[in-house]
Amino acid sequence: MKTAMPRFLPNSTAQRDVETLIHPYTNLKAHLESGPLVISRGEGVKVFDEAGRDYFEAMAGLWCTSLGWNEPRLIKAATDALERLPFYHSFTHKVPDVTVDLAERLLALAPVKMGKVFFANSGSEAVDTALKLVWYVNNARGKAHKKKVIAREKAYHGVTVAGASLTGLPACQNDFDVPIPGILRAGCPHHYRYGQDGETEEDFAARLAEELDAQIEAEGPDTVAAFFAEPVMGAGGVIVPPATYFDKVQAVLKKHDVMLIADEVICGFGRTGNMWGSQTYDLKPDMMTMAKALSSAYLPISALMVSDEIFADMVETSAKNGVFGHGYTYGGHPVACAVALETLNIYEERDIVEYVQDISPAFQMGLAAFKPHPLVGEVRGVGLVGAVELVKDKETHESFDPKLSVGPTCVKFMQENGVIGRAMGDSLAFSPPLIITQDEIAEMLARVAKALDQTLEWLESEGHFAP
Repeated sequence: MKTAMPRFLPNSTAQRDVETLIHPYTNLKAHLESGPLVISRGEGVKVFDEAGRDYFEAMAGLWCTSLGWNEPRLIKAATDALERLPFYHSFTHKVPDVTVDLAERLLALAPVKMGKVFFANSGSEAVDTALKLVWYVNNARGKAHKKKVIAREKAYHGVTVAGASLTGLPACQNDFDVPIPGILRAGCPHHYRYGQDGETEEDFAARLAEELDAQIEAEGPDTVAAFFAEPVMGAGGVIVPPATYFDKVQAVLKKHDVMLIADEVICGFGRTGNMWGSQTYDLKPDMMTMAKALSSAYLPISALMVSDEIFADMVETSAKNGVFGHGYTYGGHPVACAVALETLNIYEERDIVEYVQDISPAFQMGLAAFKPHPLVGEVRGVGLVGAVELVKDKETHESFDPKLSVGPTCVKFMQENGVIGRAMGDSLAFSPPLIITQDEIAEMLARVAKALDQTLEWLESEGHFAP
């Protein structure tokens, strides 16, 4: 049965949208009634709708527009590259020169020694490739049964069949018939939610590591191949690892010869106050995925870096089969690579990492100022990424009934006040462009404060909250 369309202004963008588009991560039925917020341009850390209203983009789009909107150097890099070589591929012993240039730059930036770079178009594709290589390499190593992989509750690793299987969020799996077999789930390292009474962060980290060790032992170390982890868990709610967590987890992985794949799609390129989240938390990965801020999101591009040891096994297996039978048409696209190279140039010339270190205290303290608010249970973050979790009871950490949609309602109030944010359940995520200034942080969070007060008034008026 055809769904009835709501009435919008004839031939408006909103009407044409609901008649033509499928929107990602959207309640499709509700969207048919509400239509979209139509964004027509961007400048700096703000975007503007078709009526000219401005919005602080508190999520840098999707964690990705690190240099903000209308960076002229990136626009020129793309234009020049289109004029010089609008497309070429890296299949069958061919390559654009700029693709090699970018690979060299990324290897030089790696937090640990890496051997080679493989280019794709999205974080999901990079993760998908990493999982395939886990299997490919263990076949090369004669470990045909060492194929299971572990990811964590509330992890986000993309939406391909493989990525969605690794992701630990129900919305990415419900009715999609994923996860695929061989995916194991480890505990979420969120001390505020899952720490036991009286358990310090270090104790909590030790317990999670012990549980991981026991899980691998129970499955059989000869069957467990890899552990996928974001340094800071993004879409799961901006979950910052507890103290000593990765030290203890990496010791378990080393004990059982389990690869570590660091998913740097959100954390990479300065977000946590270092070039890589792996540096912030001293990870020593065997593979690393990256995307988003690699090109400041101006063009789609992602990459996977692999260790020398992994590449050596890839070489032997490709020789046996006559070809490395994997690749994407647009992987290493010369225009995207040119924009990514210029993005890296800007990071270096403007010392974006140092700037994030300098500006992040204002951001983190601004978020922390929400802690006394009656609705705020926890404020967490690092660098220029953070979250504010809304709760029904600050003492017990009791959450609101999910049916109330408290977080999404607060995000609607934020939008009315000129801030585009994102709710992960009742956690409000913040990941502004890395170029944001202290004055812009203050103005943005002042608008968020109004939205929090409006959310409180709404809950009280509906009888859902009593201070």
